[in-house]
Amino acid sequence: MAVLWCLLGLLCVILLALLAAVIRTLLGPKKRSDYVPVPDPARAMVYAEKLSRMVRVDTVSVPDTNQREKFLQFHRVLEELFPLVHQRLEKTEIDGNLLFFWKGKSSQKPLVLMSHQDVVPAEGEWIHPPFSGDIADGKVWGRGTSDTKCSVMAFFQAAEELLAEGYVPENDVYLSSSCTEEWAGDGCPKLVAEMKKRGVRPFLVVDEGGGIITEPIKGIPGNFAMLGVFEKGKADVLLRATSNGGHASAPKAHSPIARLADFVHEVETKPVFKRRMSREVSAMFETLAPYASFPLRLVFGNLWLFRPVLLKVLPMISAQGGAMIRTTVAFTMQSGSDAFNVMPQEATLGANLRFIPHQGMKESLAVLEKLAKKHKLTMEVFHASDYTEPADITCDAFRTVERTVAQTFPGCPSSPYVMTGATDSRFYQDICDCVVRFAPVVYGPEQMQGMHGLNETIEYSCLPGAVDFYKNLIGNVR
Repeated sequence: MAVLWCLLGLLCVILLALLAAVIRTLLGPKKRSDYVPVPDPARAMVYAEKLSRMVRVDTVSVPDTNQREKFLQFHRVLEELFPLVHQRLEKTEIDGNLLFFWKGKSSQKPLVLMSHQDVVPAEGEWIHPPFSGDIADGKVWGRGTSDTKCSVMAFFQAAEELLAEGYVPENDVYLSSSCTEEWAGDGCPKLVAEMKKRGVRPFLVVDEGGGIITEPIKGIPGNFAMLGVFEKGKADVLLRATSNGGHASAPKAHSPIARLADFVHEVETKPVFKRRMSREVSAMFETLAPYASFPLRLVFGNLWLFRPVLLKVLPMISAQGGAMIRTTVAFTMQSGSDAFNVMPQEATLGANLRFIPHQGMKESLAVLEKLAKKHKLTMEVFHASDYTEPADITCDAFRTVERTVAQTFPGCPSSPYVMTGATDSRFYQDICDCVVRFAPVVYGPEQMQGMHGLNETIEYSCLPGAVDFYKNLIGNVR
């Protein structure tokens, strides 16, 4: 009887908590993101033509290859498009990587605006040739339009316009652009080493990564400025299973491929890595909650109640959401026998891991290796790097970015979020406490799909806002 009363008491507590959450949600504000770029066709076309010129220069980067001459060609185009920047700012070129220094009234709060010059290869059949830079249907077409020559164009143009006005920034400004970002090369580290040599410690670094994302989570319509506050770490891992091989007509149990398959099945069906909601992810859900449909508003707006449920179900309903709360592993390559009727003496499996701060590189790799040994596999690790420390979302530098978003894009909410990919900005973490990943352009579904894929585009109506964002940010760092 006592157990029954305890269960009834617990049920009452749960129902009361649920009722409180529902009432809180119903009484809470229901908001709507109504930001769309303000039409400015004359400026937009000027910027579209400049971006088109930049896209027409093929800047595909090849790993571990000296391509300085290729990027010097791109630099000559930049000099034609932004003459005042090249005349009045101090330019440093290191193996194709660029750093411009704009002396301000003070050196107390240096600002770094950065984005990369290089692009990934363009394969397949495109509607417009990938290096045409065609301007059609309200868009600039081509490889690099959205990733990320749009940002390079925008902050160079911002500096160009301010210089034409005779403007002197309150604090030093640096324009930084590497040519090896797409293969995690040594370009940006060389620029950071140059900054270290000069004794520069930036107040704020703004790179690509986030953006003005259309419907960042299904069920939350509108445009939102998603500010990336840290990057997950990453590693490539090769798992290997061996045996004596043999003829396929008499297969032995626990063959290499079978052991690899068992390993994959366990990783994908059991909670191998810890799930935890960081302060930054909690802030994202709470920020987006008022803009969501009622069910999402109920859950996201009442994490005090639904956090345990969300941690359990999020990876099942959203790959992007699941990646923000745990280390992930993606199986990407596999090899075995060369013939249908031959049992392999060796089979391999390639995997890509992304490490979350609450279970970083060392611990995550140890978890995977323990599981590999259970299935009699060996593990080899390549290209490993840990997560970056999160930016403090309450600090003055981050608040400056938020204020600039509100100033430049009226009606566009901003929210912190976790970068599940990797950018050059992680190298600046050595010398800067606040690194924010945000490209001030609109990325709708078409732009998200075209990045590193076919038919990459950017809608040129958003380019004036991008230029204005950088101009405002330069003025707001005081």
